[in-house]
Amino acid sequence: MSFDDRPARPVRPAPVPQRRSPLAITAVVLGALVLAAIATANIWTEVVWYDQLGYSEVWRTQWLARIVLFVVAGGVAAFVIWLNLWIAKRVRPARTGGRSQLDQVREQIEPIERLAMIVLPSVIGLVVGLAVSSQWETVVAWLNHESFGTKDPQFGLDASFYVFTLPMLNLAVTLVLALAVLSTLIAAFVHLLYGGIAGTGRSFVASKGARIQLAVLGAIVMLAIAANYWLDRYGLLTKSGEKFYGASYTDVNAILPSRSILAGIAIVVALVFLVVIWRGDWRIPAVGIGLMLLSAVVIGGIYPSIVQRFQVSPNEQELETPFIQNNIDATRYAYGIADIEETQYRATTEAEADALRQDAETTAQIRLLDPNIVSPAFQQLQQNKQYYNFADVLNVDRYALEDELQDTVIAVRELNLDGLGSESRNWVNDHTVYTHGFGVVAAYGNKTQIDGQPSFFERGIPSVGLLGEYEPRIYFGSTVPDYSIVGAPEGTNPWELDYPDDNSDTGQVNTTYTGDGGPAIGNLFEKLMFAIRMGEEQILFSDRVTTESQILYYRDPLERVARVAPYLELDQTAYPAVVDGRVVWVVDGYTTTDQYPYSAPVASDTLFAQQSGTTTATTVLNYLRNSVKATVDAYDGSVTLYAWDEDDPILQTWQHVFPTSIEPISEISGELMSHLRYPEDLFAIQRYQLTQYHVTDAASFYSGQDFWRNPADPTDDTRLQPPYYLTLQMPDQDEPTFSLTSNYIQGGDNPRNILTGYLAVNSETGSTPGEVAEDYGTLRLLELPRDTTIPGPGQVQNNFNSDPDAQETLNLLRQGETDVVNGNLLTLPVGGGLLYVQPVYVQSSQGTQVPLLRKVFVAFGDSVGFADTLPEALDQVFGEGAGEGAAGTDTGSGSGSTDGSGDSGTTDGGSGDAVDPTAEAALQDALDRANQALQDSQAALAAGDFTAYGEAQDALASAIEDAIAAEAELTGAASGSESGSTSGSTAEPSASASAEPAAEPTTSLEGDLSAP
Repeated sequence: MSFDDRPARPVRPAPVPQRRSPLAITAVVLGALVLAAIATANIWTEVVWYDQLGYSEVWRTQWLARIVLFVVAGGVAAFVIWLNLWIAKRVRPARTGGRSQLDQVREQIEPIERLAMIVLPSVIGLVVGLAVSSQWETVVAWLNHESFGTKDPQFGLDASFYVFTLPMLNLAVTLVLALAVLSTLIAAFVHLLYGGIAGTGRSFVASKGARIQLAVLGAIVMLAIAANYWLDRYGLLTKSGEKFYGASYTDVNAILPSRSILAGIAIVVALVFLVVIWRGDWRIPAVGIGLMLLSAVVIGGIYPSIVQRFQVSPNEQELETPFIQNNIDATRYAYGIADIEETQYRATTEAEADALRQDAETTAQIRLLDPNIVSPAFQQLQQNKQYYNFADVLNVDRYALEDELQDTVIAVRELNLDGLGSESRNWVNDHTVYTHGFGVVAAYGNKTQIDGQPSFFERGIPSVGLLGEYEPRIYFGSTVPDYSIVGAPEGTNPWELDYPDDNSDTGQVNTTYTGDGGPAIGNLFEKLMFAIRMGEEQILFSDRVTTESQILYYRDPLERVARVAPYLELDQTAYPAVVDGRVVWVVDGYTTTDQYPYSAPVASDTLFAQQSGTTTATTVLNYLRNSVKATVDAYDGSVTLYAWDEDDPILQTWQHVFPTSIEPISEISGELMSHLRYPEDLFAIQRYQLTQYHVTDAASFYSGQDFWRNPADPTDDTRLQPPYYLTLQMPDQDEPTFSLTSNYIQGGDNPRNILTGYLAVNSETGSTPGEVAEDYGTLRLLELPRDTTIPGPGQVQNNFNSDPDAQETLNLLRQGETDVVNGNLLTLPVGGGLLYVQPVYVQSSQGTQVPLLRKVFVAFGDSVGFADTLPEALDQVFGEGAGEGAAGTDTGSGSGSTDGSGDSGTTDGGSGDAVDPTAEAALQDALDRANQALQDSQAALAAGDFTAYGEAQDALASAIEDAIAAEAELTGAASGSESGSTSGSTAEPSASASAEPAAEPTTSLEGDLSAP
């Protein structure tokens, strides 16, 4: 096959081939074998992972789609390029004699022209195939798409056209245009090289074959450009404008017609290219291209600018009103905020004595434990060993404890090998001994111990508390090793560290994994594959890799869900819950698109960075649904996907693609249902959009005078104040519910930190199997009166920081080696207004840091309360007795002394009887012993001696029990009738079986004792 038909030149003697080096051949062969082995190992280990997890359908479907698209698109691209090379060669003109400079180039290319006919199409086919295969989600979603049931206001097309069909059409047009342009350039080069195109002064002439080929290719290019112009018309509905999103008046009345005209001109120019086949005059299509470019400038650029400046700008509000309304309606639908319940809330700023009485249930559940701050307290008090760890930010949930739903701060004791010393780090320890964490730790959200420590109701190793029996071993989490090899034949002496135990001869209890958490790694082939995959030869030779071994990898819950549901965007947080005797990680999954017409987009990375101060992957979206709830079992790693929003058309589309991977909502158990919640990331996006889209009138939206903004976190102004999970009762609710809340302040450049709105969403899912509570997900927005000044979070924090009495106390606490840390500033609609509550923690400034709750700020209007406890702070604002029954308070007895002396003074039983001196002495003795036990606890904690700490806590518990009995004798009340926080103490079991501290009780003497 040759591009040249000149007579063959004299045959030259064949060169003697050089002898290739056996060493080089061996190196090439070995290199190829190594690459093949690595590729095989990676593919095989992926296949068995998906198969073991039960999601082989997901891997098979997506890779089948990738391969088919690669083969089809790559094959078409390679064939198109090869065909154009072949045609250019076949129609080259015969040589007429003479010799030119191009002849020298031809002679140099001639030896490789056969190779070029293979390599060039293959390379282009490879690139195109890879590019198209990466768009497999676009193709399979289009093939299986469902209708949205909503139509755009401009073309009357279902939203599915924009979400599924338009991206597919754009992909096809882009592919055709790219191949046509490449083919044109390659064909022109070949014709130029072999004389099909020749220059004659200022012009050029082309042979008939070259003319036909280039004319047809030029026509195809212009038709692709015409199709691109036509599709751009629909793209106007997702464009960004200066004031709103979607098509504007200028877009619809100037740019839209211009796109249609330009598409028509491109079709005419395509026909003009075909005229060249008969006329042979390239000036005709050149004029056509020039006309199209001029039209693009005039019709597509200048004319819309004239319309915008002279017609729209002077009358912008009136002309843009219907288009702004389209934007408002589409955005509110796309983010699920169309049905928000808005209430004009005439919030009062005057605190009245009885204002809190009707909100007693809400005040009783006010969360004083800040999950962003108390992680060090969990680590110091419950870490137990240096190789365990808790997350830096803990999670808020709710549990039914003693027939009462309690807000809870919960954490998983995960394994963290970074805590081990370097002398303990080796392959055996890292991958076969230290394989899992152990248990959960949970504390009441609304109360703490008398010394400010969290009041744990689930604690210790082994776990003890109110959660009952559950599987405590955590093999899957965010900080476990990248892989562990577990399992052994029956009867083998266990070698996996289960938990430390001072009562054991070896100081620890070992276990053998019995779950089904990973692929088998028992035979030689499996060992070899995983040794190559993990890059570790020990897998081949270690005796710990037995016939019953499994290998656990991809252990992060978010990563596991992402792999089995590649079509979902995932919430940043996987939170733990004890469900049906297992610890599971709950992950919220979202279906999203950035192609919903007229909806305003958000960049999730920017939004979440503002909220959390961390950077996440960029996701631009303008439609969002929490369509999937996923669970990952912490013991066996099993992943279950539940269709949470079964009406979402994007989820329905992917259910057609992966029909067996998603369970219906009816499969959710009642206990799991009770721990699901409204996702924080979804709420963060919704509250962001509501800064503008709470305005539903187009004229008001245009003026922007009522736009809001989310306030900066008053404790960290580098980020937005995050949403908070709270149990509260909104004004139109009959009872408190677990909710997610946020504030709004004035927008624009006005620096006033004035509250303008309060948003809460009902996060209570209920506990009925397969059935979501009716009110779940209801967004309630309280719009505050514009003629009343309600302090915003920043202003309230300023009031706290400038309160002279409070700062005098805090300055005393800051003396020495302690720091004062402000907790989350919570906002609650109670007492006819808005109540702010902020816990204040004290911790060591260096060394062992245990944040302890010492004070509580309260604000209502401009009134500020500051006390040791929430009830006392509420009393300062609302009057004596207002805080009765509030969080952490025992309403059954008085508070006694708060000076830290441990002396409660003389207690009158209320009947005027004389005080029993024996009971009074017993009470004083118990208080003295309690204070001594507190001092011993602090000393043991500072020294890291958890055994001594547990003994001191046992002594403290005993002293408090004696104090309760003595106080009951003094007051004439039976100790068993005490209500409030005493109920939590009597139910807490002892942790004497381990080296962990005993469970701390919470008693009515909270105000009588203080840490030294």
